[in-house]
Amino acid sequence: MSNSMERFSNDVDGFFKKVRAALDLQPVLVTVYAIILAVIVGGVLIALTGGNPFEAYWALLRGMYGNPDRIAASISRSTPYIASALALAFAFRAGLFNIGAEGQLLMGGLLAAWVATFTFVGDSPAFVAIIIVLAAGLIGGLIWGGIPGVLRAKTGAHEVISTIMMNNIAILLARWLVNSQDPVILRDTTTSVPKTKPVVESARLPELWDSVPRLHIGYLVAIGMCVFMWFVFRRMNFGFEVTTVGTNPGAALYAGMSVNRVIVLAMAISGALAGLGAASEVAGTHYFYQPGIFAFIGFDGIAIALLARAKPFPIILAALLWGSMLSGAGLMQQEAQVSIDVVRIVQALVLLFIAADAIVRFVFRMDRGGGAAFGERVTAGEGAI
Repeated sequence: MSNSMERFSNDVDGFFKKVRAALDLQPVLVTVYAIILAVIVGGVLIALTGGNPFEAYWALLRGMYGNPDRIAASISRSTPYIASALALAFAFRAGLFNIGAEGQLLMGGLLAAWVATFTFVGDSPAFVAIIIVLAAGLIGGLIWGGIPGVLRAKTGAHEVISTIMMNNIAILLARWLVNSQDPVILRDTTTSVPKTKPVVESARLPELWDSVPRLHIGYLVAIGMCVFMWFVFRRMNFGFEVTTVGTNPGAALYAGMSVNRVIVLAMAISGALAGLGAASEVAGTHYFYQPGIFAFIGFDGIAIALLARAKPFPIILAALLWGSMLSGAGLMQQEAQVSIDVVRIVQALVLLFIAADAIVRFVFRMDRGGGAAFGERVTAGEGAI
């Protein structure tokens, strides 16, 4: 009888622990408060420079979501950020700092743009051509992400250093391949602007809304990548292995897991996600590759992954906020005469307050509860969330 009562008591305690964990809004509140605090500080900066922060933010808000076209444009601007942030988040889960999303985007986009000019791709049905181009981008990113993973697993080279170096290689390689005129490699010689030949009609992603930039099914591909990441970490043994390696490599090794294998695969998949996102941008938004079209997107992905605490579905919201602010910045500058750089300042402040959440907790008098700062956990090498 006593054993039954004890089991019943344990079950009740377990149930209430799960309820308390589900209702723990501290991580969400920290994020919301960080955004509010960043907006307030940004408003003070606008006022100090002689601007009207209320007018500026109202123009920014209308530029973000003022009408259906602007909403579609904001969603479209968020698409590459979702892919970039997912790439960073996947590596974070394995305890890895993939600073190379910039290079993985470049290589994925460049390979997709090159394959999209092939004659057999142009002669293929649209569905097949789109699959081929997206697969090319995925492979380009996978290779560029996998190389630092192999270096880390086989030689111990830290992925921060190797991915930064791979970024530089990708930038210079892409610039040479597209800009070169003697010999001509990938450059479209019919235009004065250095870029690749246009993507064939059959490989262009269908449009969802005629906005600027156009909203296309690449956004649905990005959502699908979020679902993929969620499935891996919630339903697959490999996701458990990645989380275990990220949390405690020694324990993973003791449990019989191949830590090196997980590191290589995690970095390769991370790069593949970035490359797939880049391919959808090339085939859906630009229709060509041009040096500079992915500038800073890889590094912004770090901020978005941090804002979303490396969770796939919150990344969608964080990327939407990021892309929307950039989309609405033009109207803010036009109507309120406030520099677009203010948006970048606010974004940087959001990142600062998320990473140093003690500031937010102090200002808003929050307890140091279960919502430990994601930045602290990543710094400690813990990829699991």
